[in-house]
Amino acid sequence: MHRNIKLIALFNFFTDFHLFSAILIIYFAQVTGSYALGMSLFSVTMVSSALFEIPTGIFSDYIGRKKTMILGAVCAVLAITFYAIGGGYWILFIGALFEGLQRAWYSGNNDALLYETLTDSDKKDDYDHYLGKTGAMFQVASIVGILLGGFVAVYSFQLVMWLSVIPQIICLIISFYIVEPIMHSPKSANIYSHLFSATKKIWMNRKLKLLSITSIVNTAVGESTFQFRSVFVNTLWPIWAVGFSTVLSNIGSALSHWYSGKLIKKFGAFRLMLIASIYGKIINIGAVAVATIVSPILLSTTSLFHGTNTVARSKLMQKEFTDEQRSTLGSINSFMGSLAFGIFAVLLGIFADKFGSMKALLFAYIISLPTVFLHWNLFKGNRDE
Repeated sequence: MHRNIKLIALFNFFTDFHLFSAILIIYFAQVTGSYALGMSLFSVTMVSSALFEIPTGIFSDYIGRKKTMILGAVCAVLAITFYAIGGGYWILFIGALFEGLQRAWYSGNNDALLYETLTDSDKKDDYDHYLGKTGAMFQVASIVGILLGGFVAVYSFQLVMWLSVIPQIICLIISFYIVEPIMHSPKSANIYSHLFSATKKIWMNRKLKLLSITSIVNTAVGESTFQFRSVFVNTLWPIWAVGFSTVLSNIGSALSHWYSGKLIKKFGAFRLMLIASIYGKIINIGAVAVATIVSPILLSTTSLFHGTNTVARSKLMQKEFTDEQRSTLGSINSFMGSLAFGIFAVLLGIFADKFGSMKALLFAYIISLPTVFLHWNLFKGNRDE
């Protein structure tokens, strides 16, 4: 096996080895004194990542995959360091900016590094296999980190943050041992040339438009509520147990991703997306409206459809994308989703400050109900597929 593949697997593990994942919004709210300000930091990360995504992609093509990975690792160390320093909103704000930049450096670059490494080794046909194996390390690291972080948080949130700096330093060290692969694709910075025509294609293609809208709403509402959910869970479970709810979600998501291909072949992509949408709305609204000690477990069960839903949507959108605009169309969808998240996360925090975490979550889940009808229209109009 090429050395890069082993290093990428290790790099992925330590990238997501965060002890603070399940309690980050609680920490942000403690430092800033507001859920709105705390959620705004997640918005800063997502929006900055979206804004930097295209420029960093160009840099990756020009300066190479290894240097881009090193720059991302440096930003990761700085991001978590500023989080650990805390002390006020603007220190955390700088950390969120660096985290967004880190995500932008890694986005696309690390997958390209793996693909080009396999191409050099005449194994590019095994890309899916190795991507799945190295990608699984994210979930494993997240589970371990959350479990450890939950217990450490009982003693000190500050200690949780400082300990989380260490894995990012390890990532930085690993990145220096990466072997730069031969870049087989031509370099091009002309990413904006098809922007207008790509936007027009999304607007004119009904199926692609509905898929894009549901994807954007899922990113805005789904990711915002997932990040905020620990506040609600903490009203029902002690702080050391909050991480278990997220761990259950990670386990469900991992299983869902693993078997998504077989499930899509058996039931169909549109049908699975509709089932996931209906189940998610019923469970989320019910578990929050009638809050009990079992609610966090019920909320975690929605992750059983997360992988199949994600893979199905990606597959359907890729079928509608044209080869010459594939990257641009994907960037537009990702960009809009990140911006929507940035806006909605702040609104969710403001609502929580005013009415409490339970009503804020309930509000978010209810306003996303129309996506069920969008999924129904997609299923009804494409049953043959």
